[in-house]
Amino acid sequence: MKIRAGRVDVGAMIFVLLLILAMGCDGEVAPGGKEQDPTTDFDFRPKTQRAEVAVFDTSFPVFRDVAQQVGISHVFDNGASPRALMTESTGGGVGWIDVDCDGLIDLYLSQGGAQCPESDASLGRDQLFRQSVSGQFEDCFAAAGLDDNGFGHGLAAGDFDNDGFDDLFVANSGRSRLFLNNGDGTFRDGTGLMVGIRDVWSSTAAWADINGDGDLDLYVCNYAIYDACNPVECLDKEGIPSICHPRNVESQPDFCFISNGAGALRENAGELGLSGPGNKALGLVIADLDGEAGAEIYIANDTTANFLFKRGAEGAYTNAAPLLGGAFNATGEPQASMGVGYGDYDGNGFPDLLLTHFSGESNTLYQNRGSQGFVDVSGMTGLRELTLPKLGFGTVMEDFNLDGNMDLFVTNGHIDPRYAEGYEMVPQLFSFDGVRWQECGGDENPFLNERRVGRSIGTADYDRDGDLDMCIVHHNSPAQLMQNKTTPANSLQVRLTGTATNRNAINTRVTVISAGRSLTRELVAGTSYAASHERVLTFPLSESTDFLEVIVKWYGEGEESFQVAADARSILIIEGRGAPVEMAE
Repeated sequence: MKIRAGRVDVGAMIFVLLLILAMGCDGEVAPGGKEQDPTTDFDFRPKTQRAEVAVFDTSFPVFRDVAQQVGISHVFDNGASPRALMTESTGGGVGWIDVDCDGLIDLYLSQGGAQCPESDASLGRDQLFRQSVSGQFEDCFAAAGLDDNGFGHGLAAGDFDNDGFDDLFVANSGRSRLFLNNGDGTFRDGTGLMVGIRDVWSSTAAWADINGDGDLDLYVCNYAIYDACNPVECLDKEGIPSICHPRNVESQPDFCFISNGAGALRENAGELGLSGPGNKALGLVIADLDGEAGAEIYIANDTTANFLFKRGAEGAYTNAAPLLGGAFNATGEPQASMGVGYGDYDGNGFPDLLLTHFSGESNTLYQNRGSQGFVDVSGMTGLRELTLPKLGFGTVMEDFNLDGNMDLFVTNGHIDPRYAEGYEMVPQLFSFDGVRWQECGGDENPFLNERRVGRSIGTADYDRDGDLDMCIVHHNSPAQLMQNKTTPANSLQVRLTGTATNRNAINTRVTVISAGRSLTRELVAGTSYAASHERVLTFPLSESTDFLEVIVKWYGEGEESFQVAADARSILIIEGRGAPVEMAE
C-alpha cells in the first residue's frame, strides 16, 4: 500500500480492512478467516436450528346476543349535534357490580345525551340492571337512589370503605360522581368525600391500592381541557364544524385519589409523580407488569406517548415507558391510543398489552419480555394488517373458549359520522395459534358481520356457567349482552377477598397447577375502555388429574397454597382464613 501526501490509496485501504477482519487480535488468521475456495458456495444457514414453535389448532369462542331476551334495554345516546363536540365521540361505559352481594352480578350502564341542554328533559339517565335468580334483569336505577345525569364515560366498582359492598365511581365529562353502597340495594352520594375533584373530561377509572397501605385508591384518566358549553371550534375545509383533532385541545393531568383509611379520598397525582407531558388518557391497566414487587400503572394516551409509571422505594412514581417500551410503536411514533387489552398471549409468564388505535394506524401488540421491556410485535403476529382499516376502542384478551389459547376481542367504530370509509364498523375476534393471530369470520358468530359504533366492553360470567360473557356498548344502537355459547370445558373460577390486603384483592396473583400444567392469572385493575369487569379469575383445566394445587400471592407479602378437588368449579378464597370455600354454580 502506498500512502501519498494528502491522499490514500482507497483500494489498498479496503484490502487491509478485510485482512484485519479475518485476523484475530494477535495477528493470526482467525478460525473463521481461513482462505475460502472461490468455487465453493457460501452456506448462510445457522449452525444451530431454531427451536420449533408450537402451533395450535385454532378454535374460536361462540357468542350470541341475549340482551333483549334477559331484559337489558339500553341505547347510549352520544348527543350528536351540528356543533360536533369532541365528547360526542368517546362516551359510554360498562360496569359489572354485585350491588347487594347476593352472588348474582348486576350491570350498570352510563348514559350520554344532549350536552348543555336547554331543559333537564334533554339530559340522559344511567341505568342499573339488577339480576334476579331467574337470570332476568330489571332496571332499578331510581329505586337504588342513584342520581347521575352527567355525560357518562367509564365506571369503576370497588369496596373502598371496606364495608363488604362495592361502591361505584362514574366518570363523566363534567362532574364525575362517587356513590356509596348502603348494603341494602341503595346508594348515597359520596362525591363530597373526594377532596380535590374538579369538573373535567374524565374517561376510564379503576380502583387499586396505589400507595401500598392496604386501602383502595382511585385512578381516573382525564383527557383534555374542554368545555362542551363553550367548545373549541374546529372547521373542515368547507367551513362546517367537525370533531377536533386532539392537538387542538390542551392536555389535562389525571387524578389519583388516595384513601385516608377513614372514608375520604384526596387527589394526589402530582405529589406521587403520576403525570407526564401530553397527558390525554383514555385507557389504563394497573398490574404487575415486570414480575417485581408492586404494580405498575400503564396509561394509553391519544396521539401522545403512553406512560408506564413504576413506583420507587420512596413511594413516588416515575415514567419508565421511554426506557422499557410501550410509549411508541415500532417506528418510534406515538399513536392515538384508546383501549388496553391485557393477557399473557405467548405464555412466557409476563403479561402483554394490546392497544387499540385510530384507523390507518393499526392496533399495537406490545410483547412483554420482562426486564427487557415491551416490544411491538404487531406485524410479526399478524395483527397489523388485520386491524389497519379499523378504529378500535374497547378490547379484552381472555381465553373465552377455555382451550388454553388467548382470544382477543375488539369493538370498532369511527368518531366522525362523515368518515368516507364508514362510521359504523364490524367488531373483530381473534385467536392466537402459537405463532400468529387468526381472525374469526362471521359464520360461527353472526354479530361479527354487524356494523356498529362500538365503544366499551366489560366481561363477567353473568350466567355462572364457568366461562366469560361480554357486555358491549355502542353509540346510538342497543347494547349487547354476548352470552358465551362455546361448548362447555372444564374450568376453575377463583374469587378472592382480602383481609390484610385490600378487600377486593386487586393485584393478587393466583397460580393453578393441573396435571403438571401451571397457569398464573392476576386480578388487575382497569383494562378495556371505560369498563369495570367482574372480579373473577378463570382457569382452563386438564381432564386427567386427582386434585388441583392453588397458590395465592396476595398483593403485598402474604402467600398461601391449597389443594382443591379436581371437580371444583368455583371457589372463594379469603385471605388468612384457611381452605377455600366451594361455591354453588
